[in-house]
Amino acid sequence: MIGARRGPHAGYRRRVPARGDDNSLAAFLRARRARLMPAEVGLADGGRRRVPGLRREEVAMLAEMSVTYYVRLEQGRDRRPSGDVVEALGRALRLDDAGARHLRALAGLAPRSAAAPEPAGVREQLRRLLDRHVDVPAFVMDRLSGVLAANRLATALHPSYRPGRNLLRDAFLDPHARAGYDPGDLPELLRDGVATLRSARGGGAAGTEALVDELMASPEFAALWASHDVIEKRAGTQRFRHPDAGALELDAEVFEVSGAPGQRLVVLHAAPGSASEQRLRALAR
Repeated sequence: MIGARRGPHAGYRRRVPARGDDNSLAAFLRARRARLMPAEVGLADGGRRRVPGLRREEVAMLAEMSVTYYVRLEQGRDRRPSGDVVEALGRALRLDDAGARHLRALAGLAPRSAAAPEPAGVREQLRRLLDRHVDVPAFVMDRLSGVLAANRLATALHPSYRPGRNLLRDAFLDPHARAGYDPGDLPELLRDGVATLRSARGGGAAGTEALVDELMASPEFAALWASHDVIEKRAGTQRFRHPDAGALELDAEVFEVSGAPGQRLVVLHAAPGSASEQRLRALAR
């Protein structure tokens, strides 16, 4: 817990360099502050605001630190806050677990627990399990949205669901892959994909910087990356436009692969009795 408000340097400690460019921490704080409304943190609106979101002094008050010190953080003049300060900022900005881990990484702080190394490939037992499930598309992906293994129905459903492909790279840079998604779903799919990548970056996933640099060729990606959203890969509903099967609406379930840090099993299935279920069966033949 943090008691009295801190002076300009009370939370400063020398740390290892933070990942990313020198202004990543400052940019993240500014972006998250701009997206948080006073009512969400129990504050009165306080009249007309020149810019959206909380004021700097409001964040400082919520984090129980001096306004001067918080301004230094947002301006990039202080880039190594202590763990206590980072936790206080996470609470003030209402960050979820993924956002809090990302903030620690930007501040140059070690994760709360050392991350286990990611395995080099998919276990043979899991590959066999994928192949036996012939009636639902299923694939395994890594933290950077790279596909590691997939069953036959997954590869038939979408061109990105093949080992060696990357869902993010395809979604931003491959017109053929983009055409396989329902156009109405694409904005949310891209936004969530970028937020998941930022979460992986905060967790120190190998290869993140190279992928980010490659995706910066897309103006869509650059704009979404600047928003500093952070989420974990999650379940949801995905709509597809298949050239042969037609329109399909499938529910996606996401499972952590036991004993394989960073790997996630994605299973897609249709509602019983739906047109999508019939079309998925036809695709599986």
